[in-house]
Amino acid sequence: MKKLLYLFILLISFTSVGQNETLFNQGKELYKNGKYQQAINAWMQILDKGEHSAELYFNLGNAQYKLNHIGPSVYYYEKALQLVPNDDDIKNNLSFAENARIDSIETLPQTVFSKWYKNVAGLFTFNGWAIFSVVISFLFVALFLLYYFSYSEKRKRLLFVGSMFAGLFMIASLTMAFFTYGDYTKNQPAVIFASEIEVKTEPTMGSNVAFVLHEGTKVQILAQDGNWFRITLADGKDGWIPASDLKQL
Repeated sequence: MKKLLYLFILLISFTSVGQNETLFNQGKELYKNGKYQQAINAWMQILDKGEHSAELYFNLGNAQYKLNHIGPSVYYYEKALQLVPNDDDIKNNLSFAENARIDSIETLPQTVFSKWYKNVAGLFTFNGWAIFSVVISFLFVALFLLYYFSYSEKRKRLLFVGSMFAGLFMIASLTMAFFTYGDYTKNQPAVIFASEIEVKTEPTMGSNVAFVLHEGTKVQILAQDGNWFRITLADGKDGWIPASDLKQL
């Protein structure tokens, strides 16, 4: 009975993959023929089934850009970039979409320490730093054991120094793992989908207008109050907007 169930699940999986491939190719043909909205409709059916890929998001971004839908195009390019962060084609197309935005947000100047931290933290994800710290800890233990059981004074000194360096690297990598995990949990990017939205000083429609944002601008979500999100920009400005006017990445 279990074998039949597994075979049935496998058959459904193969059928689903085949249908998704057909829809994806259908969307590509529609895109080539300039039928961008129909191509989007075909690709969205794949997303509705819970399947996603960088290529799918990239193509959705291209079609939305062709329709001059800046918000959705930025959103899908960003989604693609999350899956393949170093893809040059995605980065180039994203920059084109960003240049079409109305809002020009200047980032706050960074301190030397902030730049250094960003460069170092970007070497690995928090998982990567955690794995690196485990590897270094094994190296530390191995070097220390070799030092402990070594009889040569010169060799003992070298192994001791090596184990101390490994220990320092282990502490540093563990620290980076904790910091990068904290950054990951706090990172809640979103893209403005409304053509124009007034950012409020409080989460009510009757509150004062802090500033105005337009479609395609990327923001960070700081907090939520009912159907309102408190957002902040790269230049430090912050305020409240309705949840319906943005889409979380």
